[in-house]
Amino acid sequence: MKRIILSNWRSIAFVFFGCFIVFFVWNLNERMSDRTLEYFVGPSQVKWDAAEVRWSHAVNSRSRLTEALSGPTHMLEADVIIRGRDPKEPIMAHPPDTDSDITLKEWLEGVKDHNKGIKLDFKSLEAVPPSVALLEEVYQPDRPVWINADILSGPGGQARPLDPQAFLFSVKTLPSHTVLSLGWTTGWTAGADNAGYSWNMVRVMEEICRALKNPVTFPVRAALLAQSFSQLSWLLQQSDRYTLTVWTGQNDEFTLQDLLPYKEEVDIRRIYYDLQDSGRTEQENN
Repeated sequence: MKRIILSNWRSIAFVFFGCFIVFFVWNLNERMSDRTLEYFVGPSQVKWDAAEVRWSHAVNSRSRLTEALSGPTHMLEADVIIRGRDPKEPIMAHPPDTDSDITLKEWLEGVKDHNKGIKLDFKSLEAVPPSVALLEEVYQPDRPVWINADILSGPGGQARPLDPQAFLFSVKTLPSHTVLSLGWTTGWTAGADNAGYSWNMVRVMEEICRALKNPVTFPVRAALLAQSFSQLSWLLQQSDRYTLTVWTGQNDEFTLQDLLPYKEEVDIRRIYYDLQDSGRTEQENN
């Protein structure tokens, strides 16, 4: 009888342990809900490194889209605005351009049969609701989809950011695993003492993102990393849903040393490098 009771208790304990493991893994997946790396690297990959994800920039024309779709990059980054003439509809262009040879609808149709992720960058609120509606029509659950906007003023930023609450309200119908790329407007001047991301900037951003269910990546300017290490490290620590995406302006100056603290001290799954080709080559060769 004692053996039977002991066996039953062992069976119960095994079931509870199994349930705990399932719950733990499920909860971890929910917290680390950015599926971008899993999509490109694969779930069986032991070492997930966000630096392996490669980017195509300014895919705002038919020719650039054709080139990017046939190339080795993983993520296609493009800008969305409302056409400056009739018919008023979302098109692929970056201000000051007001027209394009491809609409967002055509762009999404062109991408959907390819194994690429997409990042849509919005410079105005008026383009967001109609774009979300188009995106929902062709959305594929497993495809990485990033939605980008600068929602706060940042170091040296002169452009007006999008209103954060209005932007987040406009994208709230997208699936919860859609990555929200939420950044600061920034500026950078050669030869000047450029300030980094302040404590107030990162704390305000975290307050905005705290209640979100989506994974959030914070696009941060590579030339401002060295003076912002403490602030951005703190920001990453506030949630497992948070990542950084390091980007660089065309004329920015930064050294490999600016990136080393992040590569050495922060989880490599949590920092993407959306760099110009020269910066990426230098970073990969380290």
